[in-house]
Amino acid sequence: MRTISESRAFGGVQGVYAQPSQATGTEMTFGLFLPEGAEDGPVPLVWFLSGLSCTHENAMVKSGAQRWAAEAGVALVFPDTSPRGAGVADDPAFDLGQGAGFYVNATQKPWAPHFRMWDYVTEELPRLLFNAFPLAEEAQAIMGHSMGGHGALTIAMGFPGRFRSVSAFAPICNPTASDWGRKQFTAYLGKDESLWAAHDATLLMRKRGFDGPMLIDQGTSDPFLDLLKPEALAEAMVARRQGGSYRMQKGYDHSYFFVSTFMEEHMAFHARALFG
Repeated sequence: MRTISESRAFGGVQGVYAQPSQATGTEMTFGLFLPEGAEDGPVPLVWFLSGLSCTHENAMVKSGAQRWAAEAGVALVFPDTSPRGAGVADDPAFDLGQGAGFYVNATQKPWAPHFRMWDYVTEELPRLLFNAFPLAEEAQAIMGHSMGGHGALTIAMGFPGRFRSVSAFAPICNPTASDWGRKQFTAYLGKDESLWAAHDATLLMRKRGFDGPMLIDQGTSDPFLDLLKPEALAEAMVARRQGGSYRMQKGYDHSYFFVSTFMEEHMAFHARALFG
């Protein structure tokens, strides 16, 4: 691991680091905010997964999350959304290839050699973080925006007991029934739709739900509502009697203005779960 930068912020440190990844076969960059309390010992960790076309920088710079993380005494990690580099497969469209890993392990050419974001986020990066930084592995929460909301929800439900809480801003809720999902799953995972179900939050909610509290915010003026399909996940939550809140925020769109507006509430929500 190498340090790209470290900056003082809200009494803590916002760092940017890079590591050679065995999962992706590339160098991967991530941001990590450590609150002041990390100087005295391990602190809880909240994951923030970003959306289509983003890098580790978008949420790190635009969400305002560090202020509320510092107040709560929790760390924040901001992974990248895909492998990158000259030797990594890409596509001219913004919603496929670099910047659009969809948090899956690709099995199809030309994506399979590098696009293994599920393993990177759920196995490799956690090992590095808990070995290199003062973080409490037993106290984790996860959140995300758009494609990252999809990733946060599917990972939370895919690893029962790992995360104490999960939240999302405008997540892709039902990708197996959306062009933001069917296109990418066909490219990355192939045409066998039975292999897609493990990466669809609505299907996972129907099958197993989440063993903790959930908070989801969706703007009513989001131009991507037809692609996100919030109604599918909301109906699945009600049918399963899942504990949590699905809030439709009147007039808000898909931007980081929306995310930053409700970030304080999301961080407080996770702090309650992490500290009991």
